[in-house]
Amino acid sequence: MTARRPLLVGIGEVLWDLLPDGKQLGGAPANFGYHAHAVGAEAQIISAVGNDPLGRQILERLTGLGLDTSLIQTVSKATGTVSVKLDSNHQPLFTINEHVAWDAMTVQDAALACVSRADAVCFGTLAQRSEPSRQTVRTLVKRAKPGALKVLDINLRQHFYSNNVLDASLRLANVLKINDDELPTVADFAEISGSPHDQLRELADLYQLSTVILTRGEQGSLIFHGDQWFDHPGVSTEVVDSVGAGDAFTVAVTLGLLAGWTLEAISNAANELAAYVCTHPGATPPLPEKFREMFFMEGER
Repeated sequence: MTARRPLLVGIGEVLWDLLPDGKQLGGAPANFGYHAHAVGAEAQIISAVGNDPLGRQILERLTGLGLDTSLIQTVSKATGTVSVKLDSNHQPLFTINEHVAWDAMTVQDAALACVSRADAVCFGTLAQRSEPSRQTVRTLVKRAKPGALKVLDINLRQHFYSNNVLDASLRLANVLKINDDELPTVADFAEISGSPHDQLRELADLYQLSTVILTRGEQGSLIFHGDQWFDHPGVSTEVVDSVGAGDAFTVAVTLGLLAGWTLEAISNAANELAAYVCTHPGATPPLPEKFREMFFMEGER
């Protein structure tokens, strides 16, 4: 990669995942920011917390992890929380509380300035469930500079999405990351059919996406980019929980695309990082130095 570390920005929810063993920092955009920072990129999180103990604990936690929290607003709503239970396959089941701080995000000049210089911005559908945060997310993504990656990490949670949100988000993005549970819903919305390969290609064509990534849990991933495919079988690992693994995967793909890596190299790195996260509880475990070396060693792959 180049000497300048790329700037990756996560826009949306930051919250506490209330796991069976205690609370863990969470929210897909916040996880994205954390993992980007942890592997050596420059990272920012644009979100909101409440003026309450849980909000202060989030800011303290992120600061302790070395992240800049200046773009996380403090508002007069409760800090977001999500109750998380794990099913028999260690997959998380979420109950997401409503009317919380990140639902009330507003557009601020500092955030606009940040996204205008970012190399990649990552956003999802969950943070667009309320009108204030929906308009904020869309305004910020639209401000991304020409050539920036605008990564839509679709996260279809409970009833917090609509056809309008899906369509508008896909039109804003140039990179889509989706999992195998979400693909049938999005394919049905877009009125496309066929194999996963067919559906990914049609989504790319329909929404002019440069890259579409399908994650399949332990079965690995499928990437379509530049009329090329790479199918990765996954990395065998002992899963503790999969919370945050998809967000780490998204960071790895984003950095690989920015660096011009081959699809094979991107897939190998992304699956390895996601598998490591699965071996630890919570979305933001400390990462070994090998991952910084993986993404920021000299030369291309």
